[in-house]
Amino acid sequence: MRKTDGDVQPSSARRRGRPPATDSADTKRAILDSARRLFAERGYGAVTNKDVATAAGITTGALYHYVESKLDLYLEVDRDMQHTIYTRFQDAVGSSNNFLGKLTAVLEASHEMGVEDPSLAGFVGAVRTDTRRHPAVAAQLARYADAREQFFVDIVDVGIATGEIMPLAKPAMVEFVRTVLIGLTETVGMSPEQHRRAIDGVTGLLRGTIFTPLD
Repeated sequence: MRKTDGDVQPSSARRRGRPPATDSADTKRAILDSARRLFAERGYGAVTNKDVATAAGITTGALYHYVESKLDLYLEVDRDMQHTIYTRFQDAVGSSNNFLGKLTAVLEASHEMGVEDPSLAGFVGAVRTDTRRHPAVAAQLARYADAREQFFVDIVDVGIATGEIMPLAKPAMVEFVRTVLIGLTETVGMSPEQHRRAIDGVTGLLRGTIFTPLD
């Protein structure tokens, strides 16, 4: 036996077997969903593997058929979350051929996901805190940063191609898109109504329907 992040972890010899395939997918889904909710509520440091196993309705020993450690579990949850969010985002950007249309569609997808499952946004917020507090988490998640960055760049490049964005403004607009999408994805503490108003404010500003410059 050895310990990882405060949890007793069986030796590798005792982790080799896996449950039957008919049960494995459902159990893995329950583990990831339970872990995401717990990490979103408490953060990495306050959650134990026993907590996750209990929430998923399995024993702690059974959990190790699916993950090697709490850090491994956290990374699995992050990969699952990123896949869920960016699959929806990619579908959204395909619905328009211009920058404003793509950005608006992504914001709408963000709102829909927040209503459907608040733990997605909650986990996004928890990750930002956890990467500051836990170097091991930060080191592992850093490898995925480039792919997320490219998503923001691609949206801005469309705006440059359509003439909506001046080429010299590309760096500023990439940061703008990043700030808006990340900020509005992190809806912890916001009601769906507040989030809706925030999206309407951003899109209204971009469309020029709610603000008139004085100079």
